[in-house]
Amino acid sequence: MPNHLPISAFLLRLLVSLWLVYGAALPGQGSGKPVTWRDAQHQEADWYGSTEARRVADNLLVYQHATGGWPKNMDMAAPLTEADIRTIEQGKADPKQELGRPTIDNKATYPQLRYLARVYAHTGDDRYKSSFLRGVDYLLEAQYPNGGWPQFYPIRAGYYANITYNDGAMIGVLEFLREVTKGSYPFLDAARVTAAQEAIDKGTDVILKTQIEADGRLTAWCAQHDPETLEPARARAYELVSLSGSESVGIVEFLMGIEEPDSAVIRSVRAAVDWFERVQLPGLRLIRQPDDSLPKGYDLIVGFDPEHGEPLWARFYEIGTNYPMFVGRDGVVRYALSEIEYERRVGYSWISDWARRLLERDYPEWEERIGAGRGGH
Repeated sequence: MPNHLPISAFLLRLLVSLWLVYGAALPGQGSGKPVTWRDAQHQEADWYGSTEARRVADNLLVYQHATGGWPKNMDMAAPLTEADIRTIEQGKADPKQELGRPTIDNKATYPQLRYLARVYAHTGDDRYKSSFLRGVDYLLEAQYPNGGWPQFYPIRAGYYANITYNDGAMIGVLEFLREVTKGSYPFLDAARVTAAQEAIDKGTDVILKTQIEADGRLTAWCAQHDPETLEPARARAYELVSLSGSESVGIVEFLMGIEEPDSAVIRSVRAAVDWFERVQLPGLRLIRQPDDSLPKGYDLIVGFDPEHGEPLWARFYEIGTNYPMFVGRDGVVRYALSEIEYERRVGYSWISDWARRLLERDYPEWEERIGAGRGGH
């Protein structure tokens, strides 16, 4: 071995060299591979001034709809050819295509705005600022007069027009608008900041109005509500009128983010937390049971585990009884996960620990913050 390097020093040098070649770069940070849209949203601050960050921002300009919003379920960071751009432009003009349906569903529109703001802050490119402003205007325009947001705007016929808490759609918008009012986007004009606060106030009001009362007690929320009557509403065949053990968590977290909550907000939060405590399913585990005879090679089974099982919550609860509901594509309510068809059983999130952090950490901290005995009881 040259220069008679000690074996330990040689190995250390070798490991460092390998790390520099293969392991040092995160996706999009000099790895040579184009960053994905998911990864692009979680880079170090300085990265947003890079050539790759600007390439992704330019893509967002291409995907942005004339109304100011963005479509969902697309890797908007993937490199685009001229042919791709022509296809996207054609698709945006067709409301029957996903490209022509701007939405707040599945974390669309407000994440694009956060991204553009970061790149603008590092580059000063006014194209990104202009796109950001159009997107903010889109969110403000899409809000119903009563404070809710539809899943798609322009409004798409069917359940898509409902006030949509499902998958965090409306709450995602409200959290973004809260960032606007907190000064996270200092290049934004005062008129839009004021409009954002007004939208938050209306959104909070409709949240309080849509909280479902059962047997004289406030409980939680449905994943979607009728935009006119505010009553709980169904969506797809397996998403029936119910109390949501998932979406309601995000709603409560948003309400707890209000700096000086009034008595109505405090009452709402405490009632929802009380409901979560009453409907938790203790001592259970969701088990992925291997089974090579099944299409995905496994089945999902709810098992009892009093010693090691964690508190779980169902996605849907029956209003009035608080029974967990499981529904297949036939739209028939069943009360056991095993009773719905395999495709829906393993293809949808039915049970999880959604409210655990809320009950164990966030809610106690909130109570401490607002001060014991301040309204609500």
